[in-house]
Amino acid sequence: MEIIEGTTDFMLSQKSAVAIGKFDGIHLGHQKLLSHLTSQKKQGLIATVFTFDTQVSAFFGGEEKELTTRAEKREAFAALGIDVLIEFPLNRETAATAPEAFVEHYLAKRMRAAYICAGPDLSFGKGGAGDFALLAHCADRFGYCTELIEKVKVGGKEVSSTRIRDAVRLGKMQDAAEMLGRPYTVRGSVEHGKQLGRTLGMPTANLVPEKDKLLPPNGVYNTRVQIDGRKNICKGISNVGCKPTVSDENRVGIETYLYDFDGDLYGREMIVELLHFCRPEQKFDSVKALKTQIAADIAAGREFT
Repeated sequence: MEIIEGTTDFMLSQKSAVAIGKFDGIHLGHQKLLSHLTSQKKQGLIATVFTFDTQVSAFFGGEEKELTTRAEKREAFAALGIDVLIEFPLNRETAATAPEAFVEHYLAKRMRAAYICAGPDLSFGKGGAGDFALLAHCADRFGYCTELIEKVKVGGKEVSSTRIRDAVRLGKMQDAAEMLGRPYTVRGSVEHGKQLGRTLGMPTANLVPEKDKLLPPNGVYNTRVQIDGRKNICKGISNVGCKPTVSDENRVGIETYLYDFDGDLYGREMIVELLHFCRPEQKFDSVKALKTQIAADIAAGREFT
């Protein structure tokens, strides 16, 4: 997959099929849209995703945390068959682009769009005034066709990034997974911790998520863990939080006990799938009490399927 980033001065080499959006989460609705996009490759078009290098809501002073980081989006787009990913610079100048000017200058000229698909809530250009109706209105003038992709519904309601964020914030990981089409994940390299788990006879792997990653409430979760991609998949139980019994730091991390795993994880990439919220994080009166609770968590987690 070709990635175009950090520039507004680009030109695609051939005609393209284009999807525009933030794509936070790359949930079931996004996946439906992208499947329509990649189907156009049979017509000789290159599948192109146009998104932004900065989260739109964060740029305008809103939500700063993301369901999917830039690295996660890149990996997902490549897996879904996208040929070109444009991470467009979002700044005061580009945000002020008039919608029709955006269609003409970027979609028609630079992306050489022959097909554009979008959902009914599409917005682009200055003030978000551009929408699907404008795309359709300009289609004959600029020589592309459009396709409106209807929303996907789960539980009788439309799937959206906002709805998934709400589920994650409440620790409703099964609900989030149903809308994402996969478990909610957090990734990072395994770091050296205080090795308290090892001294308690319960060795754990520690990772610190990217600062922009949205995390669920602090607490204990049943998890599944991928080590070095999908080479090794293990069952686990994870604590999301600051470990208040043994630490005064406010640094949030994810500490995971892996069932039936023996090996050195330091420096290796780990992806933690957060499957089910078990209990809130709490501060215990003693390390002994903490050890007793961890043992109970591990025993209960082994029974989780």
